[in-house]
Amino acid sequence: MSQLREQLIAAREASYALAKLSRVEKDAALTTLAAALLAAQDTILAANAHDVAAQVALGTAEALIDRLLLTHTRVASIAAGLNALADLPDPVGDVVREWDTPLGVHISQIRVPFGVVGIVYEARPGVTADAAGICLKSGNACVLRGSASAYTTNNAIVTALQEGLIQAGLPPYAIQLVAGDHLVTTELMQARGLVDVLIPRGGAGLINAVVAGATVPVIETGTGNCHLFVDASADQQLALTVALNAKTQRPSVCNALETMLVHRSIAPVFIPQLIAAMNAAGVTIHGDPAACAIDARIVPATEHEYVAEYLSLDLALAVVSDLDAAIAHIRRYGTGHSETIITQDEANALRFTTEVDAAAVLVNTSSRFVDGGEFGFGAEIGISTQKLHARGPMALPEMTTTKYVLVGSGQIRP
Repeated sequence: MSQLREQLIAAREASYALAKLSRVEKDAALTTLAAALLAAQDTILAANAHDVAAQVALGTAEALIDRLLLTHTRVASIAAGLNALADLPDPVGDVVREWDTPLGVHISQIRVPFGVVGIVYEARPGVTADAAGICLKSGNACVLRGSASAYTTNNAIVTALQEGLIQAGLPPYAIQLVAGDHLVTTELMQARGLVDVLIPRGGAGLINAVVAGATVPVIETGTGNCHLFVDASADQQLALTVALNAKTQRPSVCNALETMLVHRSIAPVFIPQLIAAMNAAGVTIHGDPAACAIDARIVPATEHEYVAEYLSLDLALAVVSDLDAAIAHIRRYGTGHSETIITQDEANALRFTTEVDAAAVLVNTSSRFVDGGEFGFGAEIGISTQKLHARGPMALPEMTTTKYVLVGSGQIRP
């Protein structure tokens, strides 16, 4: 029997124990896990320094280093996320709907845990604790497959969380980290019967590989090629403020702005202001021919730059003729994550929110708000860009399924 199979069998057993816990028990366990994480933060940060140094030596991109890096502040924030989960309602046992049949049978649709959740993700060690906490609160055991670049950090975090589980009187195998090569990842993706659902979180390459190779059901998270369209009627100062926040507040994350579309009627006035503000913030603008003709500081963009995420202080720019052209551009290049319009025209705002197909559509506000914490969900597993079961930030309700419970008094079907 492989080591992974042994881990999954242990996770299945742990899931039975978690499914029976009351909210009080789960909330107490979450606060214990948060305390255990803080108690181990020196060990976690030392492990993280080892991983970061190794990646710097390999020449890893700055955006990926930022995703990997932990600080005392970030560890405190991760622990705060676990405590915040304890304050949120427990979805398990919620009645989604209920009714009586004509023969008097009472039917209820009730939220229940999945059981064992597998999560495959890249160098974001914060995901390790967030995922573990959400799975615990929703009654699921979790099996975590982080990237090799963050293994030392993830192992330190999981060790701390397992110590917290022991202190809370829960099975430590409810949270497990998977080690090994790509063959182990493939085994995890094909562990039908032992893993109930698999969630990939990372770049397009990882997500596509999991979707293509998994025989376990997958909830697909997506990359964030996020757009912001500045309409002809836009408050241009507001547009600059929102765009700067969306691009620069944390450029390495999936809800950061990657492409701006500017209505041609305001482009000659707005684009020089945009370039000045973005350049002052360290952002390089890559534009189409129409944008480059307006301001010489713009670097000519290639087709690829409208397709892929930068995840850095770079921004693609295009001039569009109208709202229809903006929507068409987003339909062509968008990844269904978060799309924004800046406008004072209510009709255009309605058209944009109606016609743009994305997990989140925003009017006059930053795409950085598309986040489980900002939504008031606590931590999140990721942002789902699919259209089945869960879409947008995946928090507690999205980590449950449902069952039907039928209660009668001897009725039989005629």
